[in-house]
Amino acid sequence: MRLKGYADYRKWYRLMLWKAYFDQGYGVTSYPKYAVSIIGIGAAIQNASLYWIVLGALIYGVICLIVGRLWYYFNFINAEHEVQNVVNPFVREMRVAHNNRNI
Repeated sequence: MRLKGYADYRKWYRLMLWKAYFDQGYGVTSYPKYAVSIIGIGAAIQNASLYWIVLGALIYGVICLIVGRLWYYFNFINAEHEVQNVVNPFVREMRVAHNNRNI
């Protein structure tokens, strides 16, 4: 699919930004996800209404979106990338090369 103009680019950019918020929130809440899934499985075994199980999943999705948005808003994403850069051998080598360059 080709983008035809700035308006199309802007529309897809916003969609991908919201996807990034959700993905980041989903990653941050990955450990509590297992507890929530066990609660949902237990509720399904006890013949809980499917309405409550779906509602719980939707609430978890909204929580993921909010946590991801806050992660970006408070710039935790930059700190996370910096931690990744510290242990990345390529970035370490490039920083040394950049600092040794005569300007």
